[in-house]
Formats: sequence, structure tokens, C-alpha cells
Amino acid sequence: MHSFDATGPPPKNLLDFSTSCNSVKLREEVMAPIVTSEQFSEFRQQGVTVLRGVFSDWVDVLRKGVDANMADPDPNARIYTDKDGGGRFFVDYCNWARITEYKEFIFNSNAATIGAELMDSKKVQLFHEHVLVKEAATGVPTPWHQDAPYYCVDGTKTVSLWIPLDNVPRETTPEFISGSHKWDKFYRPQRFDGSALNEHDGLEDIPDINGHRGDYDILGWAVGPGDAIAFDYRTIHGAPANASKSNQRRAFSLRLVGDDTRFVRREGIVTSPPFPGVTLEHGDLLAGEEFPVLLS
Repeated sequence: MHSFDATGPPPKNLLDFSTSCNSVKLREEVMAPIVTSEQFSEFRQQGVTVLRGVFSDWVDVLRKGVDANMADPDPNARIYTDKDGGGRFFVDYCNWARITEYKEFIFNSNAATIGAELMDSKKVQLFHEHVLVKEAATGVPTPWHQDAPYYCVDGTKTVSLWIPLDNVPRETTPEFISGSHKWDKFYRPQRFDGSALNEHDGLEDIPDINGHRGDYDILGWAVGPGDAIAFDYRTIHGAPANASKSNQRRAFSLRLVGDDTRFVRREGIVTSPPFPGVTLEHGDLLAGEEFPVLLS
């Protein structure tokens, strides 16, 4: 992954989290891996793989958390709608410290173990959680993008676990450009309404993938509640609008990082999430209550 230089805006305070959840899981026993060798290889080579049923026991908990989140969104939450109306595209992040169900999942599920296996990392830290809800008849697609250029972290061991809380057919599932995490290139991040996050960041616009789909190896899977799509922060991905007139598409995405991840600041550059309360310097190892260690 590229190393960013320079400095950026200061990050955002999260509420204090319960000390009962501020514990590190120590790997004291040798346990059978959750991730298969095939899934590990796909994650390495493609930058994405699908894990079936790994969070089935947590679906109701996460649904309850998303309901609470939507009823009381963070000030940074965004709601996108199509110019012709229709359902909302609700996006929010960094609420785990105040939403009990998110905290329970992050600290008590197998997510950290799965992250460690996919990243081949001894240490797993939380970067943030991200909730994306496309209500029925939401005409807003998720534009093609990479997550890494939005972020204030740098490291080669990263994974997002995109967990659907509804049945998602192939025609509305997230799609991924196989191998794009190996392109050694970052593209300009944009908001989900298509506007640039930073107009003068020195990065080029992402290619017109929709106009040249045959030029790319595009992966996607029909998924159900409790499945997870795991992908590298550098992997290019996007998702269609939700054309269903009756079914919403709720997803909880957990962003994890591994060994030797460092904080980055880029002068004049807005990051998403912004983390305005974090005082780490550029190049510091990621640390602090905003980024708890889940496994070591």
C-alpha cells in the first residue's frame, strides 16, 4: 500500500466505551480455523472472498443495532435520495461506543478471529464500523471506489467484513474488481452522491468501469443474513441501486486492521471517517480508545 505523507484534519471523539468490553482476546488455545484455505487464497489473489453463515447467530442483534442507529443517527450520518424520490440510502459510522448491539458484536463475535485469519495477522484492531441501508426503491447506486484513499490509516493488513442483514440477490449485491488491490494505485475518493471528497488531492478519477464492464473481472455473490463478504481496503468495489419495490438492503460493515498499521495525516485533506478527536501524529502506530485491540 502507498504511504501517505503530509497531514490532514484532526479526528472525532467517540463516547467512552464500557470497561467490560475493553478486553483483549488472547489466543491461548489452538483452534480450528474458520477461514478455509480456498477463502484465504481468494482473499489474497482476488482481494475479496465470501464467507457463508459465519455470523448467523448475530443477525437479530445487528438488526436491532441498526434500528437504534437509524432512530438516532450521528451528526456525520448521510442520507442520499434519488432525484426522482424513492427510498433513502442511509450511511453512518463510528457509533459502536454508544450502540450496545454493535459493541456486543465487535467484542464477542468471531469477527476478530476471522480478520486475523484473512489478514494473516497476530494483532487485530478495530478501525470503525459502517452501516449502509438502502431502503426499498432506492435509486442511488454506490459508486465504484476503494476504501483506502478515504482513510487515515496505512498498512498492508486490512479487511472489511460486509455483513448483509437481509437477502441480497446478485443484481443488487456489492461488486468487486478482482485483483484491483494489487494495482498499486489509489483513485480519488468521492461521496456516495458522486461529488469528490477532496477536489485537489492529486489523485486521478476512477476508470469508467460501468462503461467498460467487459474489460474487468467483476465478482459478486447473492448473499443472505449472516453471510459476510470480506475485502481488502484497496479493492475497487461498488453496488447497484436497490430496485426492489418491497425489500430493503441493510448491511453492517466492520473495518479491521492488522499488524503495524499506522495513522496518517495529509494536510488539507478530509478523511472519512474524520476522527477529529484523535491526537496521533503522522506515522504513529494506531492506538487509543477509538481503535481498541480486539486480538493479540
